[in-house]
Amino acid sequence: MVKLNKPKPVRTHEGAKARALAPEQQLRRALMNSMLWEDQFYEDGIAIAERIGALVPKVKPGAVAAMAIEAREGMKLRHAPLLVVREMARHEGHKALVADTLERIVQRPDELTEFLAIYWSDVLGPMEQRKKRAVSAQVKKGLARAFAKFDAYQLAKYDRDGAVRLRDVLFLVHAKPKDARQEKVWKELIDGKLAAPDTWEVALSGGADKKAVFERLIAEKKLGALALLRNLRGMLHAGVAKKTIAKALDDMRTDRVLPYHFIAAAQHAPDLEPELEQAMFRAIEGHSRLPGKTRLLVDVSGSMDAAMSSKSEMRRLDAACGLAVLAREIGEEVEVFTFSHNVKKIAPRRGFALRDAIVSSQPHGGTELGKAIAEVDKAGVRLIVFTDEQSHDSVGAPKGVGYMVNVASYQHGVGHGPWRRIDGFSEKILDWVIASEGD
Repeated sequence: MVKLNKPKPVRTHEGAKARALAPEQQLRRALMNSMLWEDQFYEDGIAIAERIGALVPKVKPGAVAAMAIEAREGMKLRHAPLLVVREMARHEGHKALVADTLERIVQRPDELTEFLAIYWSDVLGPMEQRKKRAVSAQVKKGLARAFAKFDAYQLAKYDRDGAVRLRDVLFLVHAKPKDARQEKVWKELIDGKLAAPDTWEVALSGGADKKAVFERLIAEKKLGALALLRNLRGMLHAGVAKKTIAKALDDMRTDRVLPYHFIAAAQHAPDLEPELEQAMFRAIEGHSRLPGKTRLLVDVSGSMDAAMSSKSEMRRLDAACGLAVLAREIGEEVEVFTFSHNVKKIAPRRGFALRDAIVSSQPHGGTELGKAIAEVDKAGVRLIVFTDEQSHDSVGAPKGVGYMVNVASYQHGVGHGPWRRIDGFSEKILDWVIASEGD
């Protein structure tokens, strides 16, 4: 007799057999790579956001709160954790953790306004009408605590035009200043009289000579490492001397800059590749070592060419190249392979030469992940796979220790079971591998 209610097989977007996950695993998978409401290669952003919202009440409150904090602090995501807290505020069992979680994940003043925009996003009508919607007591408490964390400089820097302003937040939550100085700052914010901060954004938008502005900011060391890397192309176009920029790269702090940041910078300033590569190697110095034999398998299929976000020109493949560069430098013995329809072994290069070899190793076609793993997996060798998991073929169990690093928010993927899963891209991936094996 035919069974009419036979469960439908779970598959990836490319057709490989996948495995159904528990709600907590599903939420982690959807959240840790989510640039909220932005489309990915196979799924649109709205579907991913709706899936996050539907999963929150199915997961224990403590686990949801911890995941939101990890997404903000570990994965450096900004909007998706805010969505998670909004969903927590809507469900009775989760409400008690909203204030503490919201205070923790709000790390920039503009996240206060962005949270309220998300909170009211499903209310129809103009924003002035949406602002009249009631906000829960836990949300008000969390926003008030978070507001008190920021000084005059930070508030001025992020007091931007928008449907929701920082003063709107202040009026809504009735935060109490901790002292007379803070009370004065908040009054200046409300009256629009906060002094403009001396940032590179403000300086460049003021109509001043860009070359002179960049040279002043460099001389006064007012450009942080990431700001310096993001402005290299602008500096060159403005006519700042290459030796001045090279000196700034040599002087900058590199303790919080990872290889993929340098890879992204080099795309816009190829003339500075030698200086960028030296700074990149300096950033890696002193990193914990990855002992033993490691094989890194990098997905170079077409979907890996997708940008990390709509505001970023860095691709998922660039992030994978950064991981490969780091692994090559800190690993005792590392081999790098790429896969699409075929598997290619990469010559033992370093730095940007390794990036170039990975990107140009083969056409960026389909995803034959199962075949690739079967070819490169070897007992006694650590295997780290960097992929969006949308394989054409099924994936078996690893022969030894296998890490599946998932870099997308798609609902289904391969590589579950005995694989050690890492959902989301972070500079801490190899740190986690080293620490977990040490434990």
